[in-house]
Amino acid sequence: MWQKLVVLSALVLLGISPARRQAGGPPQQADKSAQATPPTFVIPPEAVKQPNPVKPTQESIAEGKHVYGIDCAMCHGANGSGNGDLAADMKLKLKDLRDPATAKDLTDGAIFYIIQKGKGDMPAEGDRQPPAKIWDMVNYVRSLPPKAHSPKPRT
Repeated sequence: MWQKLVVLSALVLLGISPARRQAGGPPQQADKSAQATPPTFVIPPEAVKQPNPVKPTQESIAEGKHVYGIDCAMCHGANGSGNGDLAADMKLKLKDLRDPATAKDLTDGAIFYIIQKGKGDMPAEGDRQPPAKIWDMVNYVRSLPPKAHSPKPRT
């Protein structure tokens, strides 16, 4: 009895059950090539065309900055530079939101969609914030001062 218990415990620890052995051996490996290609991120055309219903007033931008500080700054950085503490810990390479090229081809509706639905490693804001607060965040991101470029060294 003692020997059976030891053998059974060893099989459980190794992740090999007697039933699996009878079923034909170890489990099949998943096809890694199917897992290697992440789904393409597509913003629906109706979201791209959605106009921002919240005017970029000082109040809206201030509210957007407040929510951004709570939900976004940990990755995107307090000033939008993309070097937040969590992004560094996760070894993420985020775009600088202050760089005009980052959002050059994004409408307010597209930015709203990305914030609300998430993208890649960025979690969705979803229903945690009402749409008006997400539009405030869009207004805040649009208001970020442009990235200060360092002067070119003299040669």
